[in-house]
Amino acid sequence: MNRYRFLVAKRWSFCLVIILILLHVSGLALANPQGHESSSPLNPSTWQVAVDGSGQFTLIQEAIEQASSGDTILIKAGTYAEDVTVHSKENLTIIGEGIDQVFITGEKRVGSLHIGKWPYGATNVTIQGLSVSQHGGLGVGIFNGRGVYLKNIRIKGMVFSQQVQGVHIEDCIIEDSETTGVSFANSTGTLVGNRIHHHDHGIALGGRSEVTLRHNVMTDILFEAVMMTDQSKATIIQNTFVRNGGGLAFHDKAEAVVRGNIIGHSKVGLLFAPESQTTLAFNALYDNPQGNYLLQDTPHSPIPQRAGETDVTLIPGFVNPEEGDFRLRVDSSLLHIGEFPYLGALPPLSPQ
Repeated sequence: MNRYRFLVAKRWSFCLVIILILLHVSGLALANPQGHESSSPLNPSTWQVAVDGSGQFTLIQEAIEQASSGDTILIKAGTYAEDVTVHSKENLTIIGEGIDQVFITGEKRVGSLHIGKWPYGATNVTIQGLSVSQHGGLGVGIFNGRGVYLKNIRIKGMVFSQQVQGVHIEDCIIEDSETTGVSFANSTGTLVGNRIHHHDHGIALGGRSEVTLRHNVMTDILFEAVMMTDQSKATIIQNTFVRNGGGLAFHDKAEAVVRGNIIGHSKVGLLFAPESQTTLAFNALYDNPQGNYLLQDTPHSPIPQRAGETDVTLIPGFVNPEEGDFRLRVDSSLLHIGEFPYLGALPPLSPQ
């Protein structure tokens, strides 16, 4: 009797293994409905999205859900009226055909493009060569991830990053939000070579964020170009902050190193809270009618002792600021200042 039970149990175990294998195989088939060769980190795939049906997908989201680690998604020219989310993905690259050819406009959700999704993040995701329009005030939301790289993207609306490590935003145009251009909450990142304009605030850092800003041009901001709060930290090197309501504001216990920047044609140059800590060097401040260095107070009061010993008050000599050309002329006074070949974000006009 015991032998009979043993043989029955053994047969059921064998059948269970067969069933599991069949379910696994059928699952692979469902995950790869178009018969595309399954990708892997050692054998990555390239997927193509086109609204006219000439690619493997007509929706970006469908391609993202199909893609595996290491894959690349190419997006052909067109307007994609969909809510796009990248989460639970690693080493994924998304490349649009061009900043003026691929448009993500959103559909129902706040934020047309989300990278990461609570509680799931995304790791080492690269997105470039497209435009994103805000939906509900948010253009791009980045949540709970690591290693997010945005390059050559036009974003109309806010870029919001929360609990993300290693956000890199480079050569992007970030414009026309209803509130803030770029907001970091308890996140780390780098912004390099971006044009940020027409927002209430340009960049806002909060919580324990740590961010580096290099070679960015920020103009036409209603209030401060950069606003730091809480215990945020920043390294702010060779940026151009002009024609804004305010320059840089250091609230609460914010800490910053500020070197080689141009800060001008704003109501206030630099605004400090008593507990903030800053190191300033070789910054050019000009045409800030309420003051270059002010203490946060009611009303604000001058605090010249916060100035950097090597800061200068010189007219920059931009090529054509009225038309948005903030390169320095060849006769500018801001060339070869201290350790910098030029101050501000942009290389000077080449001599003829």
